[in-house]
Amino acid sequence: MSEFEEEVKKAEKELEQSLVPIENDPFGDAQRDEFLGDIKMQAQEYGQKVQDAAARAKDYASEKLAYAEEKFKELQNKDPKELIEDAKEYARQKPGQTILISAAVGLVIGWLLKGRK
Repeated sequence: MSEFEEEVKKAEKELEQSLVPIENDPFGDAQRDEFLGDIKMQAQEYGQKVQDAAARAKDYASEKLAYAEEKFKELQNKDPKELIEDAKEYARQKPGQTILISAAVGLVIGWLLKGRK
């Protein structure tokens, strides 16, 4: 028997010796059952809340995906020159947002190119 196995056996014996059966249970069976019933009810409530949140998240994601698909189809049907003119008009109307969008796109492209190295 290896030294490790001997230590495991020794620890098991010490654990068995330290375990003492409970003779006078401070909690009666009725209290224990009530406590476990409360925990079970709370777990079921939380499970229902998680399911509801997941359903709402799925609906939200589905809506946004449908919207994105619709916009993508609109962009596919447009002429590239028309897209450029729309972008120029947007930039004239909202120069601040245009700068922020450009900066964000630049960061993303930079991260993508940096990740290739």
